[in-house]
Amino acid sequence: MSAWLDQFLETERLPGRFAETVERVCRPLADRAARLAEVRGTAVIGMCGAQGSGKSTIAAATVRLLEAEGRSAVALSLDDFYLGREARAWLAGKVHPLLATRGPPGTHDVALACGVLDNLARPEPTPLPAFDKGMDERRPRSQWRTLHGPVDVVIFEGWCVGAKAQPAAALAEPVNALEAEADADSRWRAYVNAQLAGPYQALFGRLHMLTLLAAPGFEVVQAWRAEQEHKLIARTGRGMSEAELARFVAHYERLTRWILAEMPARADMVVELDPERRPLHVGLIDQADRKA
Repeated sequence: MSAWLDQFLETERLPGRFAETVERVCRPLADRAARLAEVRGTAVIGMCGAQGSGKSTIAAATVRLLEAEGRSAVALSLDDFYLGREARAWLAGKVHPLLATRGPPGTHDVALACGVLDNLARPEPTPLPAFDKGMDERRPRSQWRTLHGPVDVVIFEGWCVGAKAQPAAALAEPVNALEAEADADSRWRAYVNAQLAGPYQALFGRLHMLTLLAAPGFEVVQAWRAEQEHKLIARTGRGMSEAELARFVAHYERLTRWILAEMPARADMVVELDPERRPLHVGLIDQADRKA
């Protein structure tokens, strides 16, 4: 494993201590995914985690580990299925102005995501969508990469992957100033919750395993997301100001807090992270025990 890992750490500019995450998180995840692939043909592994929790890095490392062992694998991000600005502007005018901001359920092309996951299990090419966060727009189809299937393992990561809708009564009280001021009648959060209860469950129903990267609390999420934004600005010259970022992250607060409270009891793998994103504890539930 050391050869590919050394290269991975260098390419991703990661500290040497990430090797611990590979051993404690990526290794058991890859082993479970490989066993599922033997049964399923193509195993779809969901990975949920708050913004900045390291989902894409852990997913990419797990893919590299699987490939080193002779498996075909790919990491997909829910982010790459965001609706473009025009589609979100239509939703903002038709349903609620807050839907102009990408992120919560209702701002993704769920049908496209379902189609891509399904197609990756077939012996044919699958174009993989890509979203440019700096431009806040989906990239032209000519810039999508194509993967020839079937693949053994798909790691599908995203901040709300596998989430369930909240009870209706939980929507009554706003969780932050954004909801109190911009969603006083709770229309936005009710729409988001309905989308999560409906179309998104059809998407998440395709998962064969669910992994949660559990942040120590929502309070660290804005700092994590700020790190991502600084890297984006350094790379592209485009990004959000601190005030814009704080408002943006507020769109995610309700569901992030709900996921941290609700998902650990049913996820197949729970990785408890410290503020530096190091794994404090890794719990892996045997699916046979879960069914029992």
